[in-house]
Amino acid sequence: MLKRLLAGGRGRALAIGMLRSYLVLALRTTRWTFDIHPDALPVLTPRDGRSALVAFWHETLVLTPALWWWAARRDPALRMHVLVSRNRDGRMIADIVAPWGVDVIAGSTDRKNRNKGGAAALRGLLDQLGDGSLVAVTPDGPRGPRRHAQSGIAGLALLSGAPVVPVGAWCRSWRLGTWDRMLIPLPFGRGRVVCGAPITPSRGDRAEAARRIGDAIDAATDAACPTPAGMLSRLWALLATLIAPALVLLLRRRLARGKERRDRLRERMGLTARPRPAGRLVWLHAASVGESLSILPVIERMLARDATLHVLVTTATVTAADLLDRRMADAAWGGRTIHQFVPLDVPRWIGRFLRHWRPDAAALTESELWPNLVEACHRAGIPIALVNARLSDRSRDGWRRVSGLAQRMLSHFGWIAARSAEDAARLRALGATRVDVPGDLKDAAPPLPADPVQLAGIVGAIADRPVWLAASTHDGEEELIARADRLIRARHPNLLTVIVPRHPERGADIAARLDTPPAPRRALGATPGPADRFWICDTMGELGLFYRAVPIVFIGNSLPGPGRRGGHNPMEPARLGAALASGPLTDNFTEAFARLGDAVAIVADPAALADWVDGLLSDPARLAQDRLPAAPVGDPDLPDRIAARLLTMAGY
Repeated sequence: MLKRLLAGGRGRALAIGMLRSYLVLALRTTRWTFDIHPDALPVLTPRDGRSALVAFWHETLVLTPALWWWAARRDPALRMHVLVSRNRDGRMIADIVAPWGVDVIAGSTDRKNRNKGGAAALRGLLDQLGDGSLVAVTPDGPRGPRRHAQSGIAGLALLSGAPVVPVGAWCRSWRLGTWDRMLIPLPFGRGRVVCGAPITPSRGDRAEAARRIGDAIDAATDAACPTPAGMLSRLWALLATLIAPALVLLLRRRLARGKERRDRLRERMGLTARPRPAGRLVWLHAASVGESLSILPVIERMLARDATLHVLVTTATVTAADLLDRRMADAAWGGRTIHQFVPLDVPRWIGRFLRHWRPDAAALTESELWPNLVEACHRAGIPIALVNARLSDRSRDGWRRVSGLAQRMLSHFGWIAARSAEDAARLRALGATRVDVPGDLKDAAPPLPADPVQLAGIVGAIADRPVWLAASTHDGEEELIARADRLIRARHPNLLTVIVPRHPERGADIAARLDTPPAPRRALGATPGPADRFWICDTMGELGLFYRAVPIVFIGNSLPGPGRRGGHNPMEPARLGAALASGPLTDNFTEAFARLGDAVAIVADPAALADWVDGLLSDPARLAQDRLPAAPVGDPDLPDRIAARLLTMAGY
């Protein structure tokens, strides 16, 4: 019946119209996620006359208009062509796609002395590829074998010099019983298009080049398909749901300790009174202060590219929220940035959050891996990235105990931007596949800011005293700092020890424990008097002041003790020319410490720390020698490249 309808006349026109209308309905109502390799992006949206071959399996032919529409939104002048056979199926495809701005080149390989238009099609393809167009081909068409790339695509790439972009696609669909098991999309579902890195075949064996292209299309197709639901993933979600009442009690306990805000506690359960702004919205999550500082340049670059874009930033700590509030108040783009506290990893709470904010793309930073959050984004069709990704050996070993859960979670990331090759290797060992190593955002960040008036006040407050700084200390570490202080004070009675705790809300407790009466606190506006041993600088976002004012810096979270591990970023004080020491725990920034090498003293305990500080205070020439030349800022274009990739994931 269908064949008779498609044979000609009004019946054929009616059938073509119905098929086209159905495909428009199905494809337009599908919520698509686009995972475009960074190297493929300039090839798919060329603005310099370049051409490319876009290769996908015949079974996904009906889904590819989604990619054409995506590319056309970025460059309305882009010309797109698709190679089809001269048979009835090819003519039907040509008629269906005609209104969509896709030109058809008809022809296939001549066989058994039958002219199938292969030579003419080849000439047409080469003409278009020489004219800055995209040309789509199905290397296993028109008759198979299924998912077997013929050598013709490699020959066409060699003749034209155009790269081949492997493409995989999937959406909610049903399959035909044809040789290729073609996918027919169903309306109102989710879909994914994955474009791999371009392939440029070299002269030589065409069959081997075709095999490489086929393998790349297979990889893209596999990446586009959803992974089956895992028992561990369901168990994790069930466990989080069951302990949700206990998490409410935990939030109230944190509130009593000053680690939550009373008026915004409901945000941790996915509830908010703030409306979602109209237009596109990109969500970035940064757990604490360091991560928040690293993504600020990315946010700035994204907002500069689109004056209508809004960015939602979530954090897990009050200190990071305070920092962002100040930075956004001072920035020209602050009005288009919204801060919320991230909901805990409970499926119901995450679901509320996503239904309200409906982000067009999401990005987690560093090691913020939350299975329920990532799963919820995947199910909602929200493309998600992991930027500045880091994974210590200890964390990798922990995830290996639930390797199936880790592999499933990492498979949902459309892009993972690892900060180092070592982090990338650890992530790949857990099953991550779409991993790049663009660099470390913290290296690309500018020096920490400092208000000149405030800096002059600090310098005046510590003038004429031997002074050293313990920066970003953690709970229990201040007692070790106090032991070092007593040892140093034996030779420098007028010593002042400046302590900047990582979490300022601990300032009052630290001041009371270290001295009687309590040590002066900067949060209360106090400055140290001549008899004060310690100055507790429990304010947020002022490390740039102290790294400039105090040349001898110890980096906290690095001395052995309960709850401490990994250190903090040494590049921040290094960039301002300090003399640096750290405890032996540096796992969080292995590469940065390795780059600085012997310029950072590693001290094992308070006695070794005291010896180091005493040596610098006693010998000004040694201090001048040990002060680092201002460490260079990393790749200044890195935030812009990451911003561009996130906007691509958001559908720009």
